[in-house]
Amino acid sequence: MSTSLAAPTRTRRSAEAAKDNILAAAEKILIEEGPQHLKVLEVAKAAGVAHATVLHHFGSIDEVQEALMTRMIRALVDRIVAIAHERADLSEATMAGISDMFDTFEGRGVARLAAWLELTGESRRLTVVRGAVREVIAARAEKGLHLPPEEVEDFMLASICLALGVGLFGARLSALMERPADHARATALHLLQTATRKAWAGEGC
Repeated sequence: MSTSLAAPTRTRRSAEAAKDNILAAAEKILIEEGPQHLKVLEVAKAAGVAHATVLHHFGSIDEVQEALMTRMIRALVDRIVAIAHERADLSEATMAGISDMFDTFEGRGVARLAAWLELTGESRRLTVVRGAVREVIAARAEKGLHLPPEEVEDFMLASICLALGVGLFGARLSALMERPADHARATALHLLQTATRKAWAGEGC
């Protein structure tokens, strides 16, 4: 009596799940190896799919990078907005959100990816940042912050620039100045905290 073995079935992901899988693999490469390793073949290998699958869903590695930046900024904004709603003290909530941003730019590789996009002439793909800033400002307004939006936007622009600088060079420059590795970060956060307290206390940046 012969027994037939059924062929193993291949799990078919939805398009959204397939994209998430590819972007998760790309993020892992970004964090562990840097943006220069974000190539179609390497992302496909890490995601366990054919390189044609990556191209099918994104078209090019540039589109993967843009989608990855959007995904990481989206996750950051969601956390910052959640912090704004969870904490009663607006100054405390602001600094907690900024600290999270520094973590993301340093540890998650956002600063390196942003710099890579700039150096490769793809900085136009950073437009997601504008919408993110305005969403955070709206969340602050809901909590009772009534500063002019342009002042809050300028404050956030300065915060992002500091986070980018710390994410790219903070540890190295701190070491060159014979300071602890986190000295540049601590100094930047102290400056922002001082500005935050003055702004929130006097309703003016």
